[in-house]
Amino acid sequence: MHPAFSVLFLTTLIGVGQGLFLALYTAEVYAVVELLPKPPAHFYWAGSLIALAFLVGGLVASFFHLGHPERAWRSAARWRTSWLSREVIVLPLLMGAVFVYATVHYFDLDLRVLGIDTGLHGDLSLIVGAGGVAFAFLLFLCTGMIYACIKFLQEWATWLTVVNYTLFGLASGWLFATAFAAYVAPEFTRFFGYWTVIATLAVFVTRIASLIRNGRIKRKSTLQTAIGVRHRTVTQKAQGFLGGSFNTREFFHGAPVSVFRSIKWVFLVLVFPVPLILIWAGLSWRGVGLGEGLYYQVVS
Repeated sequence: MHPAFSVLFLTTLIGVGQGLFLALYTAEVYAVVELLPKPPAHFYWAGSLIALAFLVGGLVASFFHLGHPERAWRSAARWRTSWLSREVIVLPLLMGAVFVYATVHYFDLDLRVLGIDTGLHGDLSLIVGAGGVAFAFLLFLCTGMIYACIKFLQEWATWLTVVNYTLFGLASGWLFATAFAAYVAPEFTRFFGYWTVIATLAVFVTRIASLIRNGRIKRKSTLQTAIGVRHRTVTQKAQGFLGGSFNTREFFHGAPVSVFRSIKWVFLVLVFPVPLILIWAGLSWRGVGLGEGLYYQVVS
């Protein structure tokens, strides 16, 4: 298909923002139970603001493929039946939760500001962050279901669409968190790096499962059923004489068949082995091999 570039930016930026926030909150939980050292004070709020910037960037990008951006608010009106409307509602809620999470860390607030003393430092950020985690996964669900609920596109109409989108967001967010930690808190680099490897391998497995499933799909409609002709062989010879249509613009790219046959393999190589090799090289350069680091992560 020919998706608008704004849609690509929308899904990519929001996915990275969700994954980055989830990575930060996971690190905080590990630090609270003393499985990780306490990071610098600016680690959480600076990382949260970066995650918020990704979310805002995705929201801004969403306006560029609208015919009437001034009517964008109406997209939330069908929340009872539309996953797109639900996404429009959940995204600002997540943005608000991430902003509050950053604010709590910036001012080092806890529940004592509400007159509640739990004796646990950072209790308020854990509560706010848990709400943000719920919104983040709900947003993954809403965005994935926008495509998975389209029944006539059999390649998308599967629970694997939601799982793949979620895992891609987690992997990209953890990868950015790894780079962020290498700059701000090097002691966290291995932690984020190993979780990036785990998320990348997980989405690689589910993506392979999707490709296998899609290759076995039995089409519910053919050229014969579309035009009502029962002849065994029906071939489209022309796309029309007066002009194009949505189908000719959207599904006929004009590229050679060899290009389409190679896209799947190029995608699998560039999206999975290449990042894993780069992560391994980066972690090894920092003085620890990938195998040793994974062992350290398990035993600790």
